Amino acid sequence: MGEPTFDPRKKIASLPVGTEVEITPPDGRTWHGIIVPSTEFSGDNIVVLKLASGYNVGLTITEGDVLTVIAKPRRTRAAKSAAVPGSVTPPLPSAPWVALLTTGGTIASRVDYQTGGVKPVSDEREILAAFPALDAEGPVRVVPVFERFSEDIVPADWIALAEKIGDCFRTGARGVVVAHGTDTMGFTAAALSFMVRHPPGPVVLVGAQRSPDRPSSDGFTNLPAAIHLARSGELGEVVVVMHDGISDDRWAVHRGTRVRKMHSSRRDAFESRNAPPLGYIEGKRIELGAEARRPSSAPLQIETHLDERVALVTYYPGLSPLRLRRFVRNERGLVIAGTGLGHVSRAHLRGLRRLIDGGLVVGMTTQCLEGGTDPYVYSTGRDLMRAGVLYLDDLLPETAYAKMLWALGQSEDPARVRALLLEDQVGEFVKRRRLEAAR
Repeated sequence: MGEPTFDPRKKIASLPVGTEVEITPPDGRTWHGIIVPSTEFSGDNIVVLKLASGYNVGLTITEGDVLTVIAKPRRTRAAKSAAVPGSVTPPLPSAPWVALLTTGGTIASRVDYQTGGVKPVSDEREILAAFPALDAEGPVRVVPVFERFSEDIVPADWIALAEKIGDCFRTGARGVVVAHGTDTMGFTAAALSFMVRHPPGPVVLVGAQRSPDRPSSDGFTNLPAAIHLARSGELGEVVVVMHDGISDDRWAVHRGTRVRKMHSSRRDAFESRNAPPLGYIEGKRIELGAEARRPSSAPLQIETHLDERVALVTYYPGLSPLRLRRFVRNERGLVIAGTGLGHVSRAHLRGLRRLIDGGLVVGMTTQCLEGGTDPYVYSTGRDLMRAGVLYLDDLLPETAYAKMLWALGQSEDPARVRALLLEDQVGEFVKRRRLEAAR
């Protein structure tokens, strides 16, 4: 331990984020923690500590407090290699490096002590201070892309992410990690799967269900697990890495086109649907199944042409043909999350046939959490297929939506778009059964 500092109010203002300290007020209670960033409204005599329990605490330093500096912040390799924020500058080539793209979300956020809520951060210094061992296995380059929560992300942001991922791989990154809010992470993972083709290494999306001021926060373990997988170079596809259970000892690796958030707050909220995860991470051990795609030797392709003129509609009792037509006005594509095996009311048959004859591409998925669509079981399905509705087997609605945007961006010809939707592109179909629309 260092020597106590007898002018604690002046000293605390000079200590950098990441410093480990002990603070003992006159009442004898000792606070031991690491200095983390505080709100800009804090005074020079206020310090925020990350305690060993995981909680953050804000303390007002008084003249009678005893302040002891335990350890100075460790200067990370990532910090040493930092360049202009937002640029992609590889660290020293002494070890494989990983790019960490930040977008906001709970995993890249801090507590705002004025409001009591959390706010996204993109400053490299703050991120490295929050995760002091992030580069323990090798260099990590933090690349802020944008700063917002996942509910504010739009398809144009997917394009920005895909382009930045391409930049990272072209400048030598072993793998890329995208820190993302969990609420729409499944949409982004699916979209990037179709946009980032033949990646030479892993593209790993990761998030956190619990805010960083809570002792149950999962970001402090999720992010290192994602970095570890990205550094391994063992994958050549887009995946999501999140807790496989409530304990901090195992993480699941989900294919980006088959993953869904299944719970609003549990740490293990993400699950692979209709197929098991591609693999698991336990400590430093990575186990991947035979379905996991390995790094590609083909040239990396970043396909950023998306057509946003797509509607995603969940069928519900009472949805009228008129209301559906209003949803798809000026659209080129429609994805329906139908009931059961992929059904809507028979009242929609005539209207859908007219829309399809007019050039609208219509894909059918199911609202069910397991299983897929099948137009051959009931007459409604057969009639919808004869009307030109494409049955998209077991695609998740969010995956079908992302794929529709991508397919429409590849061609103006509805027939070509339909063909692209029915073809397995990146392992999104489990059964790889092609269903032709009989018209």
